[in-house]
Amino acid sequence: MLRRPLVLLVLAVLVQAVALVTPRHDAVAAPARRVTRVLIKKQEHTMQLLAADAKGNEEVVAAYKVAIGPGGLGPKRQEGDMTTPVGRYHVTMRQRSQYKLFLGIDYPTAADHRRFELLKRRGDLPKSATIGGSIGIHGPPVALSDATKKTLKEHDWTAGCIAVDEDEITEIGRLVRDGTVVDIED
Repeated sequence: MLRRPLVLLVLAVLVQAVALVTPRHDAVAAPARRVTRVLIKKQEHTMQLLAADAKGNEEVVAAYKVAIGPGGLGPKRQEGDMTTPVGRYHVTMRQRSQYKLFLGIDYPTAADHRRFELLKRRGDLPKSATIGGSIGIHGPPVALSDATKKTLKEHDWTAGCIAVDEDEITEIGRLVRDGTVVDIED
């Protein structure tokens, strides 16, 4: 049986603890920063998650080093060219995949289709060329060893996608909603 002074002390500590964790009615929580745009710079191998305020001023929420396709700078010309596209896109879907999580973007857009058709008409692409698709932001192949995964961003290795580390794609998936603008620049 507990003694009365000890019981009072325990009760006082409990009341104090509840008071510390109970929010005050006049307390205002900081609003969560909603990512409004993803900016990828191919030459710099960077990706920034940006949040805009009501006036359109952007603030960097997070930044990552990325790997892209080894096809180089410029727009994606055709399927299989290993080039990461250039332009304005939007996140259209997310799904579990062999790369842990895949955030698909809406490549090819109408502008990509126009460029592709012009290249075919001029004879810069074979008549059998296709435009491709399934471009997105993803992590490393989950089947690889952890040691290999850590070295992937040292080289451009994707077929045109944007790749980050496994923990980063989890964070990006949490912060970036479907419909978010994705600008890819050289």
